[in-house]
Formats: sequence, structure tokens, C-alpha cells
Amino acid sequence: MKKDTISKDILKNIIKDISKYILHFEIDQIELLDIEFERIESRRADIVAKIDNKFILHLEIQNDNDYKMQYRMLRYLSDISLIAPKYKIKQYVIYIGKKKMYMQNYVKNTNLDYNYTITDMKTLDCNYFLQQDKPDALILAILCDFKGKNPRQIVEYIINKLQEYTKDDIKAFRKYMLMLEELSTNRDLKDIVKEQEMLSTLRYEDLPSYEIGIEKGIERGEKKKSYELANKMKQEGIEVKMIAKITGLSIKTIKNLVK
Repeated sequence: MKKDTISKDILKNIIKDISKYILHFEIDQIELLDIEFERIESRRADIVAKIDNKFILHLEIQNDNDYKMQYRMLRYLSDISLIAPKYKIKQYVIYIGKKKMYMQNYVKNTNLDYNYTITDMKTLDCNYFLQQDKPDALILAILCDFKGKNPRQIVEYIINKLQEYTKDDIKAFRKYMLMLEELSTNRDLKDIVKEQEMLSTLRYEDLPSYEIGIEKGIERGEKKKSYELANKMKQEGIEVKMIAKITGLSIKTIKNLVK
């Protein structure tokens, strides 16, 4: 997770939702611990947080197999223990990759018996999250294996349901969209999420192409609206082809406009 680009409140909400619906324990208080481990190639753990002032939660989200994962987790445990020696440390790996999960969750030898928990999202029923009557559970569906279903359709369904749940509460909708965008980066679905978000928030009658005669006889004011919309969508990272489809502008025009 790119924690530098996400607010602490949003990250805390993500931790609570993952804990409740995937790890199956509920938490109240969260204190984020920003820890960098220089011994592990200067990388940071995905999430390290003090939970209810009782234990340290260490959470990693993996989208591919790492045959050295058990040793990475063991080193994380060692370094976290040095920083917070009085607290019990609970470690979890959530695997969201498409390939079969083969990572080991233990290290055993004569002097050591170490283990942690791995949850393979492919073993969880995606419908469980999609059918929950709570937006907090719904956004976690983005981490599931879609079982061959079209990702755009799944994302569109999630966003539409979020709109139903939040109704006219724009602040709440935006909060859940930020959470969805953050989680979608782990599945390389962020572009689709932002694209579907843009489509869902645009009313048909607000589109420049709604006015008949967007071709030769289009008025200057409508052209300006098309250009402004195209620029805004480009800034959101939406593909040029999709911008052309929505605005009615040609791909060549959009590319020149962006330049």
C-alpha cells in the first residue's frame, strides 16, 4: 500500500474492515506505527499498528508468491519486537494473486518454531462480500478472485451499490471511493475504478454529446465543455479511447488538447 498518498483515517478504516471481515476479529483503537526496516532492503511493512493498546498487528498484502516470505516475516517480527518489546505481535499475510498460493507460513528447525497466518483470497467466496448490506464489506470484494468475471462489471456493481448505500452523502461516498481506490492498487484495477467512478457520477444529460449536432454545428460553448471534461478525465487517468467515447471528441483532438 502507498501509505504516503492515503490519509491515516482512511488507512485505519481499511485496517478495521480487513480485521472484521477477513481476519474475523473486531478492533476499536488503532495507532499506526510508521516503521522502516533497513535490514530488509529499506522496505516498509504494509501495515504495522498498535491495536486497542493490547497487541501489534502486522499485515502484508501480497499479489504474488514470494518463496522467501516466511523469512521476511520472521525478520519483520524481530525488528518490530525491538521497537515494541512489551507487546504481543500478530502477523498476517493476505494473498490476492491469481496464481496458486505456495508460500510457506512457518520456519522450523532445531532451535526455532515460528509461524504466522496466510489468508488466500481465492479460498473466500467473493459473493460473501458483494452481498453484504454494508459498504465496509463491499469494498473488500475488490481483493477477491473474480473467477473469470469481467472486472469492469464487478467494479461498476460495487460503485453503484456504494452510491445506493451513501445516497446523497457525498462525503461518505468519497471516503469509500478512496478506500476502494487504495485497495484496487493491489490488484492493478485502480484505472478501472477511477474510470467507472467518473462514469457513475456523470449524468447523461450533462454530457456534451447529449446535445444534437455535436459534429459540425456544435456551438463554441459546448466545445468548451467537451474540452474541460476531457482534460478533467485525463487528469483522472482515464484512457483516451474512453474519453473520446464519453465526450464525442476525436482521439486526435483529445491528444492535441492534452499536449
